[in-house]
Amino acid sequence: MCVYNVSSFRRLRAAVGPMVAVNLDPSHFFFQGMDPLAVIRELGEEIGYVHAKDARVDPYNLAVQGALDVQPGRPLRELVWAYRTLGYGHDMKFWADFVSALRSVGYDGVLSIEHEDPLMDAEEAIARAVALLRNTAFFQPPSVLPGKV
Repeated sequence: MCVYNVSSFRRLRAAVGPMVAVNLDPSHFFFQGMDPLAVIRELGEEIGYVHAKDARVDPYNLAVQGALDVQPGRPLRELVWAYRTLGYGHDMKFWADFVSALRSVGYDGVLSIEHEDPLMDAEEAIARAVALLRNTAFFQPPSVLPGKV
């Protein structure tokens, strides 16, 4: 909760040094109105770990309640945002762009699926997330990276 955007991470890193890296969770950026692809580009090699986690912002509730409305326990239809299974907040194209952005800054690590979707059973949600990632992630780096010839 204390490190929630690029500038707050940079303040932490300035205080403790390069031993700390970003645990990038795009779901948090969605409900803050941030662009995860721009954040990836800005942070680059400072990214140490990545969650594959989606969220959906309800435009009506956002317009009425604002982005800072956090009211746990309310019915989903009244929430400004909710965590969702991959593909149920943002489409496959977004996730393909997300994986490509990570690869473009040199990230070749884990994409950790985190389940908190209130509408879907965990086993089904994980299976759907894995299927989406199989169709968007690429697992082998190119044999020759651009600029490395």
